[in-house]
Amino acid sequence: MSERGLQLALEAGQSLPIHLCWRVNDGYLRATGRTELAEIFTLGIWGPGEIVMPELFSQQPVELRALSAATVHEWNPDPIERQSCSAIQIRQMGMLLQITRIRPVEARLFNLLAEMASVSRVTVTKALGHFRQLGLLERVGEVEVLNNAGISLLHGAD
Repeated sequence: MSERGLQLALEAGQSLPIHLCWRVNDGYLRATGRTELAEIFTLGIWGPGEIVMPELFSQQPVELRALSAATVHEWNPDPIERQSCSAIQIRQMGMLLQITRIRPVEARLFNLLAEMASVSRVTVTKALGHFRQLGLLERVGEVEVLNNAGISLLHGAD
């Protein structure tokens, strides 16, 4: 419930100390772990207003990184916030586990995008088609990525 002194402004890809709790002011963070085969898997994703409590991860080592430009500040959650964060994190991890079981990868991505945006897979498919028509997606190797114009458009929608 109380702020402490440490505040960070992060660029996409930058790491955060994993031994502290954080409140996300803006942007998005992702915690990842690794299997014995060095495969990366997602433990959680947080956005504006959410509290990240890395102490809840039993998986070690864990890495916490910014998915986008983000600002965070160190947070000391009170017991009620800790309980609420634990429940939210358990639900999110259950959802992530369900999504990782979906095959093929394309279907998994559509489900993740739909779940995060609270829309149907059909809506995600239509939106991606619309982005292609507007020229907001670029092919990089075998994948399509949102180009700078698309990123600017999304940031303007906040």
